[in-house]
Amino acid sequence: MATTTNATGVLNDLIEINNDRVAGFEKAIADIKDENIDLKELFQGYAEQSRKNGQELAALVGDAEEVETGNSVGGTLHRAWIDVKSIFGGSDRASILSEAERGEDAIKKAYNDALSGGELPAEAVQTVSSQATEINAAHDQIKALRDAAKN
Repeated sequence: MATTTNATGVLNDLIEINNDRVAGFEKAIADIKDENIDLKELFQGYAEQSRKNGQELAALVGDAEEVETGNSVGGTLHRAWIDVKSIFGGSDRASILSEAERGEDAIKKAYNDALSGGELPAEAVQTVSSQATEINAAHDQIKALRDAAKN
């Protein structure tokens, strides 16, 4: 499917934030201690979800030379902040889940913005809507785990 320049930009932004999400979850997985081993499996599933999302979005962009392959500056900065927090003891379950929720807030907003922007062709809207539903469910699950960890 050929997309307009604006639609390609929107889709590439979503690819980029999915790449950020993969990198963020992989960073969290590497830092998680044995007492939170259940989070590793959960985060691996979400990283895989974003890899799949990126592939589906790249197919919508169509032209391989126009597909975004990197990470966003904001995502790189967020991972650097996670590094700093882990150095200073922010590796308890509630902290891990709070940082994961912040990342999920960002991707959830990106999907909402993409859907409300009106620049996506109908075929892309269907894919992006389906992915947004999965992203919202992941956010809600992480939020519930975070809330439980704070109690």
